Amino acid sequence: EHGVRVYGFHGTSHAYVARTAAEQLGKAPHACNLITAHLGNGASISAIQDGRSVDTSMGFTPLPGLIMGTRSGDVDPALIFYLSARLEMPLAEIDALLNKRSGLVGICGDNDLRDIEARVAAGDEEAKLALDMYAYRIRKYIGAYAAALGRVDALVFTAGVGENSSLVRREACCGLDLLGIALDEEKNQAAVRGRSGPIHSAKSRVAVLVIPTNEELEIARQVVDLLAPAG
Repeated sequence: EHGVRVYGFHGTSHAYVARTAAEQLGKAPHACNLITAHLGNGASISAIQDGRSVDTSMGFTPLPGLIMGTRSGDVDPALIFYLSARLEMPLAEIDALLNKRSGLVGICGDNDLRDIEARVAAGDEEAKLALDMYAYRIRKYIGAYAAALGRVDALVFTAGVGENSSLVRREACCGLDLLGIALDEEKNQAAVRGRSGPIHSAKSRVAVLVIPTNEELEIARQVVDLLAPAG
């Protein structure tokens, strides 16, 4: 009645990389089960079954799901009542806290993964905690979506962090061998600066792909499809 539903966001990005992943796998889109991870300052992950998104980590707003640059991602809904009742925080302040002062910046004071990675390399414990929490939430969703799909043909990384951070990809896939996901670290290290391709090892049962997103092209394709004469 009031339009409250799971809208999801980054839809054009997930659609583009899913289409491209199917091409790289040599399959029709409707024959693919995929997990696509759009990792940037905003981040979301989608489960795609038979070419159609059946679940996505963002919801009514872009706030839930993965830990992001400044957004909290998933929290206990009762936290809002606690902050309001016990700490007397106005709703507007809670909104700003969860959307603009949480996530990576709330954990370690930085929201740029490049800066966080540099701090991790220098031995910064807060930055390491932020990276560990960020990667854990991604792994958690990959596991949940693998269970939901039953069969996963490919895990796809895209967007600024997904395309360029070999460290995040490695940490996100760490321990997922039981799901058939195994990286080739040499390929993983080489996949930066817009380079597309597989980064999984020969023993991996699931393809792991890095695909630079192209939301503008996907929008153009959908417009062409919409305007095409029926039949």
